[in-house]
Amino acid sequence: MLRYSADQLTPLMLSLHGAGGDARRGLALLQNLADETGFLLLALSSFQQTWDVIRGGYGSDVLLIDRALERTFSRYNVDPTHVGIGGFSDGASYALSLGITNGDLFSHVIAFSPGFMAPTAQEGTPRFFISHGTEDQVLPIDRCSRRIVPQLEKAGYRVRYLEFGGGHTVPEDIAREAVDWFRS
Repeated sequence: MLRYSADQLTPLMLSLHGAGGDARRGLALLQNLADETGFLLLALSSFQQTWDVIRGGYGSDVLLIDRALERTFSRYNVDPTHVGIGGFSDGASYALSLGITNGDLFSHVIAFSPGFMAPTAQEGTPRFFISHGTEDQVLPIDRCSRRIVPQLEKAGYRVRYLEFGGGHTVPEDIAREAVDWFRS
């Protein structure tokens, strides 16, 4: 269990679930590693089956995230230089989109098996960690991460990209590597 101390700055990661998921699944993705390595983990449930941008535009889910972040920053001693956003599948796509648009807030973006990115602007210079299974049948790697990563690099972002043998999942060793990257 994380031993939080209000006397020291603590990193924060916002974790976004995939389609059909909820906050509990968003927490499950990284909770043990957050407790073990010492960062705050915030997870929310989208208002519908998935995040609003996937349904056609930004709206209620962004407002929910804004309010949750405001409450978190007001209650905890969050390190403002170490705030991440991450997710799996649709949550990864949303994390990429919000991370680019809000790169002045988010220092790190973790995307496990993303499908796309739809930023409304390009702000700041967040760093990116992206992983994808080579046998992913839900969001095939050739149509997704292998297109996304070069676009990010062309835009000047630093990207740590890992491919692994497997499907639409987050292997434990990949999650650990992402957390190590976030904490470094």
